[in-house]
Amino acid sequence: MSNLFDDVPRTRPVEKIDVLLETPGVRLERIVSTGHVTPPGQWYDQGRDEWVVVLRGRARLRFEGEPEPRELGVGDHVLIPAHTRHRVEWTDPTTPTVWLALYYRPSDRA
Repeated sequence: MSNLFDDVPRTRPVEKIDVLLETPGVRLERIVSTGHVTPPGQWYDQGRDEWVVVLRGRARLRFEGEPEPRELGVGDHVLIPAHTRHRVEWTDPTTPTVWLALYYRPSDRA
């Protein structure tokens, strides 16, 4: 048995990403961020849908074309459709932010 809150580092130079499950169509990651952000000028533009939930801590996600970042706290989650440009603007520098990120094949859209 494993626990999502085991081995949560207080500080690290880079995010800690642990793959919890992976199949040809699905990938589930636990991500630990403490003050980590997406580098300036970089945007994520992934070929899979992504669902993220914050289990501990706080973060801000910015989506291209939106005037303000979205604030996420414990229990908040968001679905990011494939090829939706986004970035992590802020994570709490004093407390590790623990996320789950579920990546899966894009759903068919009309």
